Amino acid sequence: MHFAENPRLANDAVILEPLSHQWTGDLQEAVASQDLWRHWFVALPTPEGMAEEIDRRLAEHRDGLCAPWAIVSAATGRAVGMTSFHTFDQLNKRLEIGRTWMAAHVHGTGINPSAKYLQLHRAFEDLGVNAVEFRTNWHNHRSRTAIERLGAKQDGVLRKHRIHPDGTVRDTVVYSITNDEWPAVKLTLLERLHRRLQVPTLPSEVSLVDAG
Repeated sequence: MHFAENPRLANDAVILEPLSHQWTGDLQEAVASQDLWRHWFVALPTPEGMAEEIDRRLAEHRDGLCAPWAIVSAATGRAVGMTSFHTFDQLNKRLEIGRTWMAAHVHGTGINPSAKYLQLHRAFEDLGVNAVEFRTNWHNHRSRTAIERLGAKQDGVLRKHRIHPDGTVRDTVVYSITNDEWPAVKLTLLERLHRRLQVPTLPSEVSLVDAG
């Protein structure tokens, strides 16, 4: 099974739909919320550049370089963000979850941990990876806190790692969850989701429909 396959994944809170231009309008509205794309430490498409960003991710998907999804609210049926598997190392059974962003109005609602649960379940239990990696800008404290709350451990900091289009230089914080850690992380995450969403979010309720 190749890491670039992006089946539909769903639970009671969120649906990860294979990325397509069906979601362009929703995603333009989502990224425009509170001028989310203007944050200097987050690399996001502008509303006007959303179609081009979708094309870029779809091209990488065709080349086997990423598995892109639209993050869709199960409550509304509207896309509220994007996420991907990428930076594949199939030989060593590693991948990265990243290129993730969500509309400002869904921050703190449980959408993000629900989506991450689906991705982690897919990575460890379907693809059999040894480790899932997360990377974020040192200055993106919201992202760092969210990753740490998942149970990921910090592996280190890549200093002067990347130059942004505006010329600023980024230090990148690297985190990971290993297959040995996944059972405990999974239990903690499910308990957290159950408390927040007041719904039974159990492994048996994860829906995985192959998108072909």
